Amino acid sequence: MAELTISGDTHPILKDDYASEWMGIEVLALDDGHATIRMTLRQEMLNGFGMAHGGMIFAFGDTAFALACNPASGKPGEAGIDSGTITVASGVDINFLKPAFRGQVLTAIANRRASTGRSGLYDVQIYAADPGAGAPSAPQPAPAGSVPTATVPGELPTDPATGAAAAHQSELIAEFRGRSRTISKK
Repeated sequence: MAELTISGDTHPILKDDYASEWMGIEVLALDDGHATIRMTLRQEMLNGFGMAHGGMIFAFGDTAFALACNPASGKPGEAGIDSGTITVASGVDINFLKPAFRGQVLTAIANRRASTGRSGLYDVQIYAADPGAGAPSAPQPAPAGSVPTATVPGELPTDPATGAAAAHQSELIAEFRGRSRTISKK
């Protein structure tokens, strides 16, 4: 499965997430209330116009949202898979700004904006970039030390080797706002 984080740990919600596996999602960064993921658009993810199907973009943003809502490890007093509670979407909306096309690499950056009691509010920005010259069309693990990380919520990942922000190569294609609710795991 494509559920590896930078450290190689598996996030519990991805263990049996066959949709995320099929999409080829790679987890780049996880933190409390934050997740950064990426995937490459394949032909079977396109609609009849030859652009990314809106449902694929939505599912991709929803995965980033879920990862940001649910801690990777259940710490005492923290909601999470291992604590008997899970955090799920209570409502979402998405705004599609630009199309994305086959072979483009999508990056989703999810950040918690607010939380109170069992409810939370999250923003997810989804970016598309053309693969570099000669880059494979399927996601490949990044070489050690070159995994992009987002250091400030809402910022694009940067390449540690060059320090360049992906903003020069990526375009914002969609914004996703999610409302979460923590419930008992049944």
